[in-house]
Amino acid sequence: MTMVNFDGCDAFMANPLDILEMIAGQNEWPFERSGDDEIVVAVSGEWCDFHIRYFWAVEDNLLQAAAMMDTRVPTSKKAKILETINLVNERLAIGHFAIWTEDDTLMFRHSSMLGSDHDLTAATCEKITEAILSESNKYYPVFQFVLWAGKSPDEALQAAMLDTIGEA
Repeated sequence: MTMVNFDGCDAFMANPLDILEMIAGQNEWPFERSGDDEIVVAVSGEWCDFHIRYFWAVEDNLLQAAAMMDTRVPTSKKAKILETINLVNERLAIGHFAIWTEDDTLMFRHSSMLGSDHDLTAATCEKITEAILSESNKYYPVFQFVLWAGKSPDEALQAAMLDTIGEA
């Protein structure tokens, strides 16, 4: 996944979703804007497709994002996935993984508090989206090892984070 840089739009905009809509258009990502407070962007990742929901809470100057993965957590695996989420979240500098309780979907969440002037630039919106996709793509295999390969959370984390040395 490569993002197209959105040059020339670092000016102040009253609603950061306007910037995110332009970025989605520039990257040819399908999106649906449902008013002034929400946009959903569909992005193909390395391992799965993501639906990133951006919520703009104007009264709180808060931009929230939730990247829903195409993975549902069965009840029988929920305890192991929650343990895995804890191990993974300890490694993250920003954002966190969670299970959306409404439909047991695995997701990555991130929130950004803005200043009173809604000082969000296109470059910042791109960095937020890149961080969401980067962390989701990086840790998706860990969750899959637990869900489908029967690995323990520790084994899955070690296997997925294995760095290769040299080239084949």
